[in-house]
Amino acid sequence: MLQITARDIAALTGGALVGGATGDELVTGVAQIDSREVGPGDLFAAFLGENADGHDFLDAAHRAGAALSLVTEERGVPAVRVDDVRTALSLLAREQLGRARRENPQLVVLAVTGSAGKTGTKDLLGTILGAHGTTIAPAGSFNNELGLPLTVLRLGAQTRFLVLEMGARGIGHIAQLTDIARPDISLVLNVGSAHIGEFGSVDAIAQAKGELVEALAPEGRAILNAEDRLVAAMAQRSPAPVVTWGITDGDVRGAELTLDERARVRFDLVVPEGLTTLHGQPVPTGRFGVHPDLLGEHQAANVLAALTAALVAGVAPAEAAAALEGATLASGQRMQALEAGGVLVIDDAYNANPDSMRQALKTLAHLGRTHRTIAVLGEMLELGPDSVRLHDEIGRLAVRLNISQLYSVGDGAAPIHHGASLEGSFGGESEYLDTVEEAIAVLERTVQPGDAVLLKSSRDAGLRRIAGPLVEHLARRDGSAGTTQNGDQQ
Repeated sequence: MLQITARDIAALTGGALVGGATGDELVTGVAQIDSREVGPGDLFAAFLGENADGHDFLDAAHRAGAALSLVTEERGVPAVRVDDVRTALSLLAREQLGRARRENPQLVVLAVTGSAGKTGTKDLLGTILGAHGTTIAPAGSFNNELGLPLTVLRLGAQTRFLVLEMGARGIGHIAQLTDIARPDISLVLNVGSAHIGEFGSVDAIAQAKGELVEALAPEGRAILNAEDRLVAAMAQRSPAPVVTWGITDGDVRGAELTLDERARVRFDLVVPEGLTTLHGQPVPTGRFGVHPDLLGEHQAANVLAALTAALVAGVAPAEAAAALEGATLASGQRMQALEAGGVLVIDDAYNANPDSMRQALKTLAHLGRTHRTIAVLGEMLELGPDSVRLHDEIGRLAVRLNISQLYSVGDGAAPIHHGASLEGSFGGESEYLDTVEEAIAVLERTVQPGDAVLLKSSRDAGLRRIAGPLVEHLARRDGSAGTTQNGDQQ
C-alpha cells in the first residue's frame, strides 16, 4: 500500500479521527480485514461480516502493529470512523490507484471476467506477468466490492502489473468495480449459465460481463474470445481497440491442441503479424510451445486468454510461454490434482456450473484410458427454475462418457443420479448419497490404486470438504505422503 496518513484517509472517506488518533499516523502496509494477518503499519478494516464483527478484534489488530483502523464505532484505538467501511475502502482504493498511476506511468491494470475460469486465468496472468515485473494478483476469488478494493490497496511504488478479477451477480456490478479500478486491459473469457438464476437469462449475463469492456479508455485494449459469440459481440461496446483469441479462430490462436496421458493440456501459441502491445510496440510473431501442468482441454482457453492479455501488456511470446512451463494455479480446488496411495484425486469443488461440470467430466473421461474413473458430484447452485433439468443433463452425460462410477451427493444433486439412471446406468454405477460425510466414508472404503476421482460442486454444496480427509486416508493406507500432480507435498 502506498504511504498515507490518517488525516488523508479521513479526508478521502469523509470520516472522523477517533480513539486518540492525531491524524499523523502513517499507514505503510496493506489493508486487512482479518486481525490474524495484520502486521506493523497495516490498516485494519473492522468489517461487519456474516459470522463476526471486526470491531471485536480491534485490540488484537492494534497489538499486532496496525497503524490505524477503519471503524463505524469508536472502541478506544486510533481509527477513522466512517459511515460504511466497505464504501470507505472503495474510495480509498480509487484514490490509491490514481496516485499509483501518477507516480508510476508504466503501471498496467488488467481485469478479467467471465462465467467460468476467471480465477484460474487471473492466476495464470499473475504467473506470466510476475516473471516480467512486480505483479499483484492475489490467490483466491477477490472479485467483489470488498475483495477488489483490498487487492488494489496492495499497490506499491514498484508495482508494474495489477491483475484484478471482477465478478457480477447482476447488471451494474462490474460497472461499480470498474469505477473503483478502471482497467487498461479488459479480458472477457466466456458467457455461460453460471448464476443464471440471479440474472434471469444468458443475455443478461452478457450485458453484465460487457461492462468490463465499456469501462476502457480509448487507449486501452479489449481482449475477447472469438469463439464465444456473445463475447465476440462485445467488440461493438468497446471504445478501445480489440484483440481476439481462440483455438481455431481469432487474432491469437492455439494450434495442435492435445492432452497427454495425464490429461495435461498442450498446444502451440500462434502469434500473427501486426499485433501490438498496449504501448504500440510490435509483438514478435511465431509459434511457441505451451506446456502448463493443468488438467483438461478447457484449460487451453484460459491459458490462451492469459497469454494474449500478457502479450498486449508487453511480455514477449517466448517469455510468456516459458513462464507457464509446468505452471499450476495459485488458487486451490480448481482442477487441482492430488495423488496419494496410487490414486489421482481431482479437487474441483470450489465452484460449479453446467459448463464447468461438463468440462470436468470430459477430462475425467480422458483419464478413463488408464484409470477407473469415479465422479463425485454435488449441487450446482444459483441455476433458478432450470436447476433440475440442468442437473439431470449432467447425470446423463456422465453415463454417455462411460464414467465408471458416479456418486451424487445431497438433495440438490439428486437429479444427477436420476438422469444417470434414466440414461441407462445400472448395477450400482450411479449411487445417491445423502451427506458429505457419507461420501467420504464410501470413498475411503471403495477407492483403490489406479483410480481417478473427480470432486465437483458449487462451493456451498460442501464437496470441498472431501479432498483433505480422502487424501490423508489414502496416504495413511499406503504409508506415503500425499502430493500434488507436480510433486509438492500436501
